[in-house]
Amino acid sequence: MEKSELLNKLPAVFTEPALREEMLTHGKFMTVNKDDTLVREGQYLDFLPIVIKGEIRVFQQKEDREILLYYVREGQTCMMSLSAAYFSNTSTSYGVATKPSEVFVFPTRLVNDWQLKYPSWNAFLIQTFRSRYDELLGSFESVAFDPIDKRALAYLKNRAQKENSSRIEISHQELAYELGTTRVVISRILKEFEQRGQVALFRGVIQLK
Repeated sequence: MEKSELLNKLPAVFTEPALREEMLTHGKFMTVNKDDTLVREGQYLDFLPIVIKGEIRVFQQKEDREILLYYVREGQTCMMSLSAAYFSNTSTSYGVATKPSEVFVFPTRLVNDWQLKYPSWNAFLIQTFRSRYDELLGSFESVAFDPIDKRALAYLKNRAQKENSSRIEISHQELAYELGTTRVVISRILKEFEQRGQVALFRGVIQLK
């Protein structure tokens, strides 16, 4: 691929030509498949990913439960990976692709240098921390104050709106992971929804009514 094509693939938010040149010099584009793990808990991160296309699910895992933190989408990076890079810590979360994706990765040693040299990179980092903070605060409020049945129904409605379809392809276990609870709890709640006529349940599919 021509250099000009590679430059065009980088997010437009990085405005300085010198920064874009450095990114191409030190980084590389990678393609990953659905369910590929990019980051594991306990892993020392010597790279930082920026999503070019696709989506990465960031979560923590405790025994048989997963706690969803956030999704990293096009033009974004992972705050948890960024934090680990800043303080030379190991990762405290997992990052798994939810669909075939393309990511741009580069060495974490450049994060601080670019922050001092390039205003657009500095602004990108600040926006990353701020948006993730707001997102995590919203998730905390939902977990702390909303009952699980309300959260489950809200998730299904939001997913249906996002996908423009009332047919949601998700298993009971996957929904449990999304909401940080167990499959048994989710199955009970979905059965109650079905009895109320709010959903129809099929294998691997939930149909909103």
